[in-house]
Amino acid sequence: MKKISFILLFFIFSSSLFADDNHQREIDKLFIQLKSANDFENSKKIEDKIWDLWITHPSKNSLTKLLADGSSAMMDNKLDTAYNKFTEVIKLDPNWAEAWNKRATVLYLMGKYKLSQADIDKVLAIEERHFGALTGQGLVQTALKNYQKAIDSYIEAHKVHPFMKSPMIMIEKLQIELQKQSI
Repeated sequence: MKKISFILLFFIFSSSLFADDNHQREIDKLFIQLKSANDFENSKKIEDKIWDLWITHPSKNSLTKLLADGSSAMMDNKLDTAYNKFTEVIKLDPNWAEAWNKRATVLYLMGKYKLSQADIDKVLAIEERHFGALTGQGLVQTALKNYQKAIDSYIEAHKVHPFMKSPMIMIEKLQIELQKQSI
């Protein structure tokens, strides 16, 4: 009986790891496609596929649902509820970058910029190509009036996602702001 239990646990654990590996391989493949996209429309389709994978937990549907519940609460401006749901997801899987990213977003909306930046740091430690977190970092650093750091974040986002429009728009606006400060 012990042997059967061990085999069953091993199978469950290894199938979860296999799902994680497949999930990551698909994301990696999409990032290669994103870099070689030849126009905005094509890059947007690839971006949408990346987001779909990011918001889907690789092995636990219950975490995908909990993240979606938090996102709905955030959209309904129930920021405390959203924060609590995202925190719960992080406790259940601290290695899921999108849970940290969603909580960083809600913290930004709450005006808690330094806490938002701390969560963005977690996102980027897990997934350095997370263009959403990089642009979010640009917003946070802009709110903190760290304009050069914001520009650097947008530059990194542009490197990862060359057809994303907001980084170039924000870089231009922030460069004007930096020029005003130097006068």
